[in-house]
Amino acid sequence: MTDLHVEGPDALDVFADLGTNDFDGFEPGQAKQFVACSPDGYLIGDGILFHLDDEEFTLVGYGPINWVQYHLETGDYDATVERDEHGGIREGPPKSFRYQVQGPDAVALITEVADEPLPEIPFFNFREVSVAGHGSNPLRHGMMNEPGFEFVGPWELADDVRSAPMETGRDYDIRRIGGKAYPTNVITAAWMSIPLPAIYHDGMEAYREWLDAASFEGALAIGGSLDSADITDHDLTPFEAGHGRFVDFDHEFVGPKALAAETDTVGYRPVTDFDTLGCRKPSRTYSQQYENPDRERVTLVWDSDDVRDLYRSAFEDGDTYRYTDLPVPEWALTQNDKVLKGGDPVGIACNTRYLYWEERMFSLCAIDTDLAEPGTEVEIPRGDPDSGNPRVEDHVRKHVSATVAPAPYFEDKRKTADYSV
Repeated sequence: MTDLHVEGPDALDVFADLGTNDFDGFEPGQAKQFVACSPDGYLIGDGILFHLDDEEFTLVGYGPINWVQYHLETGDYDATVERDEHGGIREGPPKSFRYQVQGPDAVALITEVADEPLPEIPFFNFREVSVAGHGSNPLRHGMMNEPGFEFVGPWELADDVRSAPMETGRDYDIRRIGGKAYPTNVITAAWMSIPLPAIYHDGMEAYREWLDAASFEGALAIGGSLDSADITDHDLTPFEAGHGRFVDFDHEFVGPKALAAETDTVGYRPVTDFDTLGCRKPSRTYSQQYENPDRERVTLVWDSDDVRDLYRSAFEDGDTYRYTDLPVPEWALTQNDKVLKGGDPVGIACNTRYLYWEERMFSLCAIDTDLAEPGTEVEIPRGDPDSGNPRVEDHVRKHVSATVAPAPYFEDKRKTADYSV
């Protein structure tokens, strides 16, 4: 991912102006899932925002990185910005390493690896911990819905910091996973990663002109059976992506009026006094509860017989269906499939993954609210035969049956950790 380091007196202001989040009480040593949306209330993207020190922050991710930098460069902010690009375009090593230790034994392992007693680190906080004689600031989170840590530090220390948990971790049967396995964690966390940034609406022309062809947005490939002629049909709101808990109407940010229209917000009273960002200054007395969004996030569990048919077609005469790579069946970083009920479109499926320990295929989905009940059966048209992309083989589309399930699909154990080990 890209690291965007922002430092200066107005560093927090730019994030508060663009982010839907509540920034009250955001202190050094804390992190939050930063969510940014367009003036029309659609998702630009999300990332992890680290509050490193007074007036010093790092945003890690994809979608909102350029959006934040654009406003820093074109707005009136007293702050500097520095980037460490993602591996897809960076030449040479990164400036920093980022290693994650995840799973039921993560706390026990890091307690053993740390050079001194491990401090109790609250969820989504980071504290200084020394590993292999080097100080680091591990973030306490959990990518697999289990307690875990993410270690960050200068690249020249990467080998030492990585080797220590790998060596000690042999007693815990530690596994080092690769780039194909890493994206499967989105199912356990119900994280709709890398949606199409909502930058194609009217009023976003200046931002698109600021971007270049080599930017994340410019190079982003789109796939899937959602082949609408209107690219904005791919857009999600924060509520549809499951980010409703990060929407705080008690501060000025981009897009609150549109977001309020997306849901019945108890106590919210839209006003006409909007500033240049399309924002308002509401009273602190407004409630933060949201009801009746048009769509909500669920998990879709694919029918295993239909999945077997996808593969069987490659070895039999007749129609050949879209090849489904495992565990991440996509050639495009953003892949959106239609979701149908009785032939009618009812949602958008994304982040399709295979989970080895479940022996099943899953998707995350923004589905019409009245169909979000677990057990509801829907269909996913699989394949994009008319994409025109040379990486997409000749195939015909197949409808895969799927069943609605909760999101997250698995029990969330991220905030439970035994530090007495």
